[in-house]
Amino acid sequence: MIFRFFCPIPLAAGDCVTLPEAAAHHATRVLRLAPGASVILFDGEGAACAGTLTALKPHVTVQLAEALAPEPEPACRITLVQALASGDKMDWVVQKAVELGVHAIVPVAAKRSVLKLEGERAVKRLAHWRSVAVSACEQSGRNRVPEVAPVQALSRWLARADGGWVLAPGAAQALRTQPAPAGALTLLVGPEGGWEDEELAAMTARGIQPIRLGPRVLRTETAGLAALAAIQALWGDF
Repeated sequence: MIFRFFCPIPLAAGDCVTLPEAAAHHATRVLRLAPGASVILFDGEGAACAGTLTALKPHVTVQLAEALAPEPEPACRITLVQALASGDKMDWVVQKAVELGVHAIVPVAAKRSVLKLEGERAVKRLAHWRSVAVSACEQSGRNRVPEVAPVQALSRWLARADGGWVLAPGAAQALRTQPAPAGALTLLVGPEGGWEDEELAAMTARGIQPIRLGPRVLRTETAGLAALAAIQALWGDF
């Protein structure tokens, strides 16, 4: 098995690079890799190189052998606007959304969001979610790390919104009846208690269309991922 590591620096065949601290720790302390192990490094922007682990001390270094062919991203660039959810639900959403090919994730604070984040807590949680996104890319084979935006109020995000879909049980339109998205799509998913009526009204005013997935009401940590999978199957790379 060839392990993959995030290395956010320019990568070129023939270079000898030093792994960042997090990747070095994972390679040596968790995976127990030894010199001579085959690895792949990716820069998070789409580039990747195959190489060989050459040394563990004083730094963990990799000799790059060849650049790998660019990995195509899904044709439908989906931005997931996810209302904050409690517990480890946000970790789950970030991890699985990255695996499903999401282009970007925007955590927003809705009126019924159970999780409240501000100040230092918000900064730390954002750093954690970005780490989850990197790990998901290492596992799933993606070479571009999706952006995870800082937490913001839903009203602030809506002030700049321009179209998209919001998941709303009971909506008149179903996802499967929609025309194929033209290049980019914004998808909104509500918190545990759902959207308030005034939030949905504000979304409609910004051109965001309510849609339903089916006859069942899905949990917040399920709904967005189910929609991403359906969109990828209908119009993406599934």
